[in-house]
Amino acid sequence: MRSILARPVLWMLTAMLVFAQAVPADAVRIKDLTQIRGVRTNQLIGFGLVIGLTNTGDGATNVFFSLQTVVNMLRKLGITVPDAQVNQLRFKNVATVMVTADLPAFAKQGDRLDILVSSVGDAKSLQGGTLLMTPLKGPDGEIYAVAQGPLSIGGFAVQGASRGIQKNHLTVGRIVSGALVEKELPNSFNMKDEIFLTLKRTDFTTAERITNKINDNLRDVYAQTMDGRTVKVKVPGFYKDNTSMFVHTIEGLEVQPDAIAKVIVDERTGTVVMGENVKISTVAVAHGALFIQIKEEPLPSQPEPLSGGQTVVVPRTRISVEEGQDKLLIIPKAVKLGEVVNALNAIGVTPRDLISILQAIKAAGALHAELELI
Repeated sequence: MRSILARPVLWMLTAMLVFAQAVPADAVRIKDLTQIRGVRTNQLIGFGLVIGLTNTGDGATNVFFSLQTVVNMLRKLGITVPDAQVNQLRFKNVATVMVTADLPAFAKQGDRLDILVSSVGDAKSLQGGTLLMTPLKGPDGEIYAVAQGPLSIGGFAVQGASRGIQKNHLTVGRIVSGALVEKELPNSFNMKDEIFLTLKRTDFTTAERITNKINDNLRDVYAQTMDGRTVKVKVPGFYKDNTSMFVHTIEGLEVQPDAIAKVIVDERTGTVVMGENVKISTVAVAHGALFIQIKEEPLPSQPEPLSGGQTVVVPRTRISVEEGQDKLLIIPKAVKLGEVVNALNAIGVTPRDLISILQAIKAAGALHAELELI
């Protein structure tokens, strides 16, 4: 009985082990490498008024449109404002602002959005102000949301007789969940026959790996690499009218991304970051009293007696870093830059010295990677 029950468990553990070996340790989900074309946020903008300020609003003489906006609002609310008295009005507790927000993909009526409120005129502070109802429009001029509510500027200003203290910007504020979605964008995503996966970073190798992974999973040719940034995927008939479920299926697939050989150098902080594909050719560097030696020694490897094998040459790389050495011995072969850096770190080379060495190697044409200074 025990042996019968142990067999399914053994098979399950074997399958899990094979699957774990098939997926690379540095594999990344397709969801994290790509985004679906057309599924994005849309920017909204509106012009409004913030009231309730403490004599920190726009000046009526310098900001004429602030006065015009207040008068137009009062007239829309049914308050009669004679034209002869418009120029005599003064509102020191009102500020004109621009309101911006991001409308997420597939947003529905009644959803709440965070908004950013920024002063347009010469208001000194928006602290304690309340945004009046402001329509938010898209690039097409349609109103998609309405914003209103009290501002939070996350700062303060205190002024004394001779000096004052200010924290953060006082003319920019946020309203969490301050906008209400009133109109939805047209949505026919589930009816799509094909989708386009756009890579967040252009790379032909990664795009081809994504294509192969999707085709292997679906056991048919549904994905096609269009270029180094786009993969077209046909929706199988099984997922007809249910494209969202199909996207869920392929987003969880894991692919090992590829990257170009690059070395990032930050001279201000002395930081050096490099990828695993960075290699270096024949080079000799003398930095002050520091000497670097890179050797590639061919060693014969003989088979055991009567084994029928052949004698082959196996290369062995040696990297030594010393101080005060008089001679350098160089044999032209390529080694990984990481080995050179490890040898340099072993004797305590500073990051700034390492940056100078890398720049010199790149200038000599021996560094097979893109050197980017930030």
